[in-house]
Amino acid sequence: MEFVFRAVGDMSAAAHAPLVYVGDQLGLFRAMADGAPIDAATLAGRTNTDERYVREWLGSQAASGYVNYDGDGRYHLEPEQAVALTDESSPACVLGGYEILLAMTAVVPRLMEAFRTGEGIGWGEQDPRLFHGTARFFRPGYEASLVQEWLPALDGMVARLEAGAKVADIGCGFGHSTMIMAAAFPNSRFTGFDAHGPSVEAAEKATAGRGLADRLSFEVATAKTFTGIGYDLICYFDCLHDMGDPVGALAYARKALSADGMVMLVEPYGSDDVADNLNAVGRMFYSASTMICTPASKSEEVGLALGAQAGPARTREVAEQAGFTRFRQAAATPFNLIYELRP
Repeated sequence: MEFVFRAVGDMSAAAHAPLVYVGDQLGLFRAMADGAPIDAATLAGRTNTDERYVREWLGSQAASGYVNYDGDGRYHLEPEQAVALTDESSPACVLGGYEILLAMTAVVPRLMEAFRTGEGIGWGEQDPRLFHGTARFFRPGYEASLVQEWLPALDGMVARLEAGAKVADIGCGFGHSTMIMAAAFPNSRFTGFDAHGPSVEAAEKATAGRGLADRLSFEVATAKTFTGIGYDLICYFDCLHDMGDPVGALAYARKALSADGMVMLVEPYGSDDVADNLNAVGRMFYSASTMICTPASKSEEVGLALGAQAGPARTREVAEQAGFTRFRQAAATPFNLIYELRP
């Protein structure tokens, strides 16, 4: 029965997750962000929604600990809850993750067939909410750590970026990581590359009007076809493990580096021993890897399928096979490991 109640708890969380997405998309959380007590009728009026649906939604959120019940039909958000559920500038924001969850459920029928056949599911074949949700999920962490912690952890790189460096961001997606770096280092030149055309279009649209056109551009290209040589820095943000041929991708990058260039490789946090990954973060990453990362890799040539929990030792092995002789962990967060690779 202990296990049954654990399973019921997991089912409750799974049933609640789509309603977090509903609350985000309809502005329900944002309408409660001031922390003042509010009832269903007032919240429905603020958000132009139906009071009866909102009342039931509030019950779900309160039972899940996402809002607080004050009695007499009134609810409120604590400041910590408001940050996580409304403030997309904060590294504590969780909204993108719920969008990813909905995209993951959409691929289940296709995934079951992939289990039987061993075939892959390309990134571009996933539910479109995955692309937007992934960008939302990772962007707050990049904004909080990329310029402030990760780049300074790379030996001498900040000084080079300030003086003027040539940078490639491989697998840039919606381009948030590329834009963050370009905004911080006006003397350097940045190009974001991604094999998914719609993501590159989204990146270009997001860049418009930001005053970065003189130093930032995006192109559709894979990790083994991107253009240019003499790069001082080549970045991979949470994407190398998704690639079919990560060894080939890094070998291609090695040839595109300048003589003293380096690779910044950002990968999901994971340990070499499976036993050390049996926690909440590992649970999330193993699950996402089963539904997104491994199918993406198996859809491409080689299909190495590193997985999101490859760990430092396996990652080092891939880098060394690609011809890199210097590999070190430069920084870490609860969700990411940041490596510096040099030829």
